[in-house]
Amino acid sequence: MNASKTHITLSTDRWETFLAGLYERDDRLEPREAGQTYPPHEAVDAYMLSGHAEALRSADVDGDLWGTLEDLDETAADEEEAWDKICSFYLERGCVLVSVEGLEEPEEWILTAELARRLGLLEDQRLRNPPGP
Repeated sequence: MNASKTHITLSTDRWETFLAGLYERDDRLEPREAGQTYPPHEAVDAYMLSGHAEALRSADVDGDLWGTLEDLDETAADEEEAWDKICSFYLERGCVLVSVEGLEEPEEWILTAELARRLGLLEDQRLRNPPGP
């Protein structure tokens, strides 16, 4: 993957806080505003977020890695190669990779830059962490 592309790394606590800080209304994700009350059906979990992601690799949510790779007209020998090709495809198109640290299995999400910006991921400079070589 190209190290100059945007990669955000979150701790597991920050990931949970991020999800808890979102709501979905009329198929649109938005950050919650302090002091506002939101109905329980607007709460966002990883499964709900998956409907807004371009691609994902998660232990809790099936991201259909092989189906995504097929949609890109690519093939791979294993899951790691498949995920690398998926990441390359989307990151070259301006998307953002969000990784969650501290888990036994990979938790990585690819979001459009516009969605990541709207949800506050790109504005919090503490979250920006470009990948190493």
